[in-house]
Amino acid sequence: MVMNGLKRVPLYVQILMGMGVGIAIGLLALGNGLQQFVLDWVKPFGTIFMKLLKLIAMPLVLASLITGVVSLKDITRLSRMGGKTLLIYIVTTVIAISVGLAVVNIIRPGAFLSQSTRDQLKEQYASDLQEKLSKATETIHDAGPLKFLENMVPENIVAAASDTRMMLQVIFFAVLLGIALVLLPTEKSSPMIGFFSSLNEAILKMVDMIMWFAPVGVMALIAGVMVDVAGKNPETVWQVLYSLLMYSLTVMIGLLLMLVLVYPSMIWILAKRFSPLRFFKAISPAQLMAFSTSSSAATLPVTIERVEEHLGVSKEVSGFVLPLGATINMDGTSLYQAVATVFIAQAYGIDLNFSQQLTVILTATLASIGSAAVPGAGLVMLIIVLNSVGLDPAGIALVMAPDRLLDMMRTVVNVTSDCAVATIVASSENGRIEMKE
Repeated sequence: MVMNGLKRVPLYVQILMGMGVGIAIGLLALGNGLQQFVLDWVKPFGTIFMKLLKLIAMPLVLASLITGVVSLKDITRLSRMGGKTLLIYIVTTVIAISVGLAVVNIIRPGAFLSQSTRDQLKEQYASDLQEKLSKATETIHDAGPLKFLENMVPENIVAAASDTRMMLQVIFFAVLLGIALVLLPTEKSSPMIGFFSSLNEAILKMVDMIMWFAPVGVMALIAGVMVDVAGKNPETVWQVLYSLLMYSLTVMIGLLLMLVLVYPSMIWILAKRFSPLRFFKAISPAQLMAFSTSSSAATLPVTIERVEEHLGVSKEVSGFVLPLGATINMDGTSLYQAVATVFIAQAYGIDLNFSQQLTVILTATLASIGSAAVPGAGLVMLIIVLNSVGLDPAGIALVMAPDRLLDMMRTVVNVTSDCAVATIVASSENGRIEMKE
């Protein structure tokens, strides 16, 4: 009876229930000194859930992209759709960064941060900061003007497929293999096309199986996040979040503007008046999954399922647009980098001029292309943006306290943008789409 009752509860409601239970467990643990209990007995279920999603993310990208490219049956259509997708992704990224810069310059959250708070944050996150700095230094040292193009081409597809940070290389291989299959005679390409088509269907069925575990996994992830943010001192989470409240609100306002103004407007205008309300209703489980996992890559299986099965986007479009978007389209992350850069400058008493803020737009756009679709990747790329305008990268310590929570929110924007672009591209390629019930 209980199982039948749960089946009738929509997935997004079950996930929301899991989030609520996770918050309650986190608060109880912080109030009663049970942080270690949560880390030992609750958080592992969230880790297992993340591993299951990551397990199928890479083969799903490979199979869905190859299937999507092959289904086009026309190289000219692939180049047209690819160019259109990249152009829209770049436009949404630039809009997101511009929105972030506008909001942070109006609110000026850096003025609300005291010197004592800055010193406290630097000391608290000294070890994490050093790790981020070393990663960014390696990235900057090795990066030339065409480094992002160089990084797209794998030298070993097996090695690339074993690391989620190399998703772009897997996408490159999948597109190349898909084009090769289109160019081959039908009798030679049919067996491999059939294999990847079956693999894609099997992995989507695995998604359905894994989603049964989603409410429990989300509950464990949220409880673990709350305990991790608090650290050994439960009062720290409230003190630090209060000190950085204006910064957090600034990021949230920017992200909210993207969600309630930019994407609905784009969908209504460019997707032939497709209903924004129906759009958000259809993708809400993917948004909630993005919020709880902070990973576009981990959310990708759910994103593909919602876009295909509930928005009515064809597999050939979703199989190409969504995996690409999960790798290079990071609107929320780019907006956050713009806000964080100006916030750090304001906290240090530095006003960035117009040309420096244009540099932020350019650098954040390029950085978003190379940003891994995993939790915390935005912090590493932020250091590159800080360097581009001559700010001390150590300033990243000022924004690390609320970053995990903001990371969850900006991932929602990243995934929403991917779904919006897929809807727009599908509308332009196939005419007006009709949402499935």
